[in-house]
Amino acid sequence: MLEIVIGDKNYSSWSMRGWLALELTGAPYQETLVPLDQPDTAERIRSVSAAGRVPVLRDGELVVWDSLAICEYLAERFPAAGLWPADPARRAVARSASAEMHSGFQALRSSMPMNLRLHRPIASPAPEVQADLTRLRALWRGLLAARRDGEFLFGRFGIADAMFAPVVGRCRTYGVALDGPEAAWAEAVWRHPAVARWVQGARAEAHGIPKYDGV
Repeated sequence: MLEIVIGDKNYSSWSMRGWLALELTGAPYQETLVPLDQPDTAERIRSVSAAGRVPVLRDGELVVWDSLAICEYLAERFPAAGLWPADPARRAVARSASAEMHSGFQALRSSMPMNLRLHRPIASPAPEVQADLTRLRALWRGLLAARRDGEFLFGRFGIADAMFAPVVGRCRTYGVALDGPEAAWAEAVWRHPAVARWVQGARAEAHGIPKYDGV
């Protein structure tokens, strides 16, 4: 059986991305959660992957680390799940958008860490954070304008939506107002059953990390 090793659902945005992709396959799997920021966290994760980061996917003897690599592996392992668009051109665009999320938006990540249990609106984000938000809105609007059907970025919920789902959570946490087509898309992401299950799990967790909770 597949196994995915993740960090706290409340805080680990990268775990959320890999987990969502796995959920979308419909395949049975085992979930192992390693609480973050604990004395044994690094040791426990390195016992699974030498990279020392979550998420980690195990498929028998195979170990796949890094959320985007996990998504790609699952798309190949379960082609019927349609995690990427079927059309090659749309698939290339979806991969480009996902890769931009994977490697970019550092200011947003640093200033607005994922915390799904927190509600702390920020009245005036720093200029570099605002620049990230402006780019995200433009990216989402462009993808939605080219959409052919459905309510997600490429019609059905797929890897691209999973990659941006934690950002939707950040917008809710820090009071970032969305308007236009991206607002309806963000609501659809938040209502998606897999996202709702992750958020429910995050809210049920007792473990807290003071530096992210502002305690």
